[in-house]
Amino acid sequence: MKNLYISDIHARGANVDVSLPCWLRARRKSGGILFMDVVDSTGMIQGVLEREKVASGLFELAQRTPLESAIELTGQVVTHANKPREIAVRSMNVIGAASMTMSPLPRSDFDIFAPEMTAHVLDNRHLYLRNPKIMAILQFRSVLMSEVRKWFETNRFMEIDAPILTPVPLYEDGSAVGVDIHGDKVFLTQCVGYYLEAAVHAFERVYNMGPSFRGEESRSPRHLMEYHHIKGEIAFANLDDMIRMVEDLIAHVSRVCWERMPQVAKALGTSMCLDGMQIPFPRMSYEDAVSHLKRNGVDIEFGKGLNGDDEKMLSRLFPSPFWVTGIPRSIEPFPYCIDPSDTRITRVADLIASNGMGELLGVAEKIHDIETLDVRLGEKGKLSDERYRWVRETHQFGCVPHAAFGMGVERFIRWLLNIPHVRDAIPFPRIFRRAVYP
Repeated sequence: MKNLYISDIHARGANVDVSLPCWLRARRKSGGILFMDVVDSTGMIQGVLEREKVASGLFELAQRTPLESAIELTGQVVTHANKPREIAVRSMNVIGAASMTMSPLPRSDFDIFAPEMTAHVLDNRHLYLRNPKIMAILQFRSVLMSEVRKWFETNRFMEIDAPILTPVPLYEDGSAVGVDIHGDKVFLTQCVGYYLEAAVHAFERVYNMGPSFRGEESRSPRHLMEYHHIKGEIAFANLDDMIRMVEDLIAHVSRVCWERMPQVAKALGTSMCLDGMQIPFPRMSYEDAVSHLKRNGVDIEFGKGLNGDDEKMLSRLFPSPFWVTGIPRSIEPFPYCIDPSDTRITRVADLIASNGMGELLGVAEKIHDIETLDVRLGEKGKLSDERYRWVRETHQFGCVPHAAFGMGVERFIRWLLNIPHVRDAIPFPRIFRRAVYP
């Protein structure tokens, strides 16, 4: 088992012997000296191999070993004034030779965000995971998800594992990915909200971080067919309670990710967005948003959903993320409360990211009385749908006021790192109109 990494070598003293399993990223020759850039999961170091100081044939072996091959270098760590540590190589063993060609090489320095590279990188994602920029994004993702879990635990939430197969979609059947299970039509989960709603009446504060699936096609930079959701739900809470909770989560994770991973955005050629630390975020009603858009020439009426261009125009009004509150009942699903002060709208708010990145997450106060739930089920044509019987039963057995939120992990990462598309924020993207490969 490997127990020495390149980061360890950079952190330790010089003049020590090491044996390092790694990959050969680049190589250059100057006379009888071969300089090899080798990498592992923690960084890069240079190996220096001098023909006159090694066994016969080793120099030639190192010179002809294909780039991207897995090798093991043995030698002494040395350092020079004002230069990084390097390894004076005594021997080299080829663990796994690279026997196929690819251009550009996975670990080479190229623009992974260039539109002309998109199809090639996606078709070969299993190899381009080795690219330093993709690695940086996925390392950031790992830290972000770890910090989100810590925040939930600190705030007394319990994690609930919800099923991926569900009999009920949140919206209409066509918006979900259907699956046939022994003749029964079920769906890949769009949202675990119904299951968290059941669990919140046992544990009061619950969350889930898992995959969600979208059947309704969208090819925008913030949509995937398969993505990961951060979902949270609180008992005895209203919309304002959840808004404050989410603002604290966004500010905390933004700050900690900046403190732990400041080098990631620089490695990508971007700058990390720190706007999420400026809480509380401003609020704008949906009705005011529509009025502003209409004054600026947008063809929109009350009751129509905001699209990406609408959100981008509205984001110019604010230096930070902002809430759009009071989303019309006609476009929101049935579980969410109607606003008693204006029955045209729901007690729902969407958080729109800064820098024109669009909707980041949604927050909702959920219905807790069976009478209102039945009205909303009837509006959506689901009151007689037997599949929702268990959802109704949750509201007939000591149901309490509760509130929830849901945020896509990939949208959060895209916004924080200022990268072009959510497909760059997940290891193996599943995109509309592309084969499920690899």
